[in-house]
Amino acid sequence: MEHRDPAVISRFDTRSSRPCEFCRELDPEFPERRPLDQMIATTRKAIASAHLTEDGYVRHRMLELRRITSRAPLAAA
Repeated sequence: MEHRDPAVISRFDTRSSRPCEFCRELDPEFPERRPLDQMIATTRKAIASAHLTEDGYVRHRMLELRRITSRAPLAAA
């Protein structure tokens, strides 16, 4: 689990976390996620590595990749 910040690995106390805004906006299945999979560390931005669980991290990365691949390619000039 090298992708996770050591400060986040040891933090599973939901009093020091908040829901990920990025995932909440882009994932239609966000409300069905386990509560810990929705949460990120309060002191971090809404990025994948801020998630408290590996499942939260993976789902966040999948949303990021889906967003990148759904963009229209730039037209050649």
